[in-house]
Amino acid sequence: MDLMTDISTQLSQSDSARLAQVRELAQGKIRRQSIDYWNREDFAPALVAELGAAGLGAVQLEDCSHLARGLIHAELARADISLSSVVGIHNELVLGMINELGSEAQREMWLPRLGKLEAFGAFAMTEPEHGSDIAGGMSTRVRREGGEYILSGRKRWIGMGTIADFALVWAREPESGAIGAYLVESDRPGFRASKIGNKIGLRIMQNADIELDDVRIPVENKLPGATGFAAANHLLMQSRAWVGWQAAGAMLATLDVCTAYAASREQFGKPLASFQLIQQALAEIAGNASACLAMMGNIARKQEAGELTMADAALAKSTATRLARDAAAKGRALLGGNGVSSEYEMAKIFCDVEILHTYEGTYEINSLIVGRALTGTGAFV
Repeated sequence: MDLMTDISTQLSQSDSARLAQVRELAQGKIRRQSIDYWNREDFAPALVAELGAAGLGAVQLEDCSHLARGLIHAELARADISLSSVVGIHNELVLGMINELGSEAQREMWLPRLGKLEAFGAFAMTEPEHGSDIAGGMSTRVRREGGEYILSGRKRWIGMGTIADFALVWAREPESGAIGAYLVESDRPGFRASKIGNKIGLRIMQNADIELDDVRIPVENKLPGATGFAAANHLLMQSRAWVGWQAAGAMLATLDVCTAYAASREQFGKPLASFQLIQQALAEIAGNASACLAMMGNIARKQEAGELTMADAALAKSTATRLARDAAAKGRALLGGNGVSSEYEMAKIFCDVEILHTYEGTYEINSLIVGRALTGTGAFV
């Protein structure tokens, strides 16, 4: 029973071949190889180089369907959720942002290297005191002085922040209150990034605290299309849908690990797979994954038609991560004591899914976005 095969039959021949290529790479060169990096909380440049060589630095620009793109992200998460986050955020919020909102000069300078994963950017919006309320609470400031912009403030939880060649910093103009985005190279004086350590999940992804101490950039570094929070909302809507695909991949990974474990282990003189409670857990994990894949297939259809709404994306992200969390808990328990060791993979998946439940808009905030769409009444400003 292969849940991925059921939905991938909807792909064109070329998209199907591309998905098979990604699956072979992810399962053969990423899945087991990522465990040591995850344990050490280290970046994995060799594995990222493999992803870059396979063209995964520019999935966002590939001539493929939204369904194929989503399934590619699911296959990457099926192998390792941390590295799927590196690829996904890179495509959705960095390369995609420059492609959609950047100037022609910015695109010419950065897209070729970003597309090969030879350069990295960081999407710098969240702040130490402002996460879910960032639209109204953003405190990072920018002012113009002659032919330069000067940025001051702090950002937190910025993926790839310690490695990136530049950060796409969202900041507010004090006088007008207008929000914009600015390309800030990481080697500019006053730019400092420090790694956030001791995370329970996404341990290969290097998150950072960023400090901007009167960092000067030329006026040409402002992204012309990133005017106002509406531009950010469009990007975040798409990235929340992408997290739904990550959650689907996490459930497929859970099913992979648990079925293999149940088939190989014996207890009380019988195969673990023969016990009713084990079969029930596997059936529920498969049900979660199947429901999520069907929902995400509908999300891809709406993206293809240009009909995706913020409520759609919020529903997908909140529901998929809730189901993934349930599946991961069942999977961790199914492996018993071995379920707490990353050597058996399930503990790694379990911890990574906790991060999916919270990042790219917390489960609770996304649920309230759906509630607002259903009732017409907002529960938060």
